[in-house]
Amino acid sequence: MKITKNAIVALVLLVLVSALYRVFPNRPLGFAPQYAMAIFGGALFIKDKKMAFLLPVLSMFLSDLLYQGLYSAGMSNFPGFYEGQWQNYLLFALLTCIGFFIKKINVVNVAAASVAAPTVYFVLSNFVVWAGWQGTRGFNRPKTFAGLMQCYTDALPFYPNSVYATLFFSLVLFGGYYIVKHYVFHEGQKQMA
Repeated sequence: MKITKNAIVALVLLVLVSALYRVFPNRPLGFAPQYAMAIFGGALFIKDKKMAFLLPVLSMFLSDLLYQGLYSAGMSNFPGFYEGQWQNYLLFALLTCIGFFIKKINVVNVAAASVAAPTVYFVLSNFVVWAGWQGTRGFNRPKTFAGLMQCYTDALPFYPNSVYATLFFSLVLFGGYYIVKHYVFHEGQKQMA
């Protein structure tokens, strides 16, 4: 698939809008666009792996930078940068690989990836938190199977909203791309002919 300069601009705008949503105050816990952006990047930029990984990670970094600025100004209770954050970036890069498995972009494949990505993230990220260092990470849960299950239980309230958000933002990103590709650029090509 050949992607024009205009298509890239449209995609970057979609990703920026999604990243800015993440810093909206009072949004439901776990309702954020990052998983969908990782899937979108992987599915859309299969041949350009650098772009596939760059878009979601850059978007996350920019929103974290904005979060940090709000936190430093006393306008947010949550810092943008924190201990162990590099693990989240690594996990989001891993989620991009789920998008690589979408061989044909259609509702079923995107929906399956939109459920798989937050599930994989939930399992891996909470394991990493539980297995982490001393201090507040893992809420000092014991390094036992019961401690691991308690860590998953602690994070369970975030999981449903992450699935809903991924389904919603996948619809926005893949749907927006479809509209731009088929209607905006197609119409522009008709007018130029």
